[in-house]
Amino acid sequence: MITVSETALGQLRTVLSQQDEGQQLALRVYVQPGGCSGFSYGMGLDENPPAADDQVLDVNGIRVYVDAASQPHLEGAEIDYVDELMGGGFTINNPNAVSTCGCGHSFQTADGEGEPRSCAHA
Repeated sequence: MITVSETALGQLRTVLSQQDEGQQLALRVYVQPGGCSGFSYGMGLDENPPAADDQVLDVNGIRVYVDAASQPHLEGAEIDYVDELMGGGFTINNPNAVSTCGCGHSFQTADGEGEPRSCAHA
């Protein structure tokens, strides 16, 4: 389903180590309608148990949740971390994206789902 690069795993471990020790956190990765190409990515730390329809992955000890609606759009994707002078951070390399926008936060699939909007509304 989803893979996580070694660089991203290192960054995730750093982020998780800075959280309260008692919290059981997972990385939630999702796709939502919007963005200038039709869909936009989202990810964040989730302290809640997974929903019944979430896919739960264990990636080298880090739990990753993907909701049922996002699963088809993220099949085969890789979470990476880029460190660039003009803004780095987590990124998703998605083989399902046939086009992306200039901001790199939104994409369109081959079936043309999603409603493109301005990047300001991503």
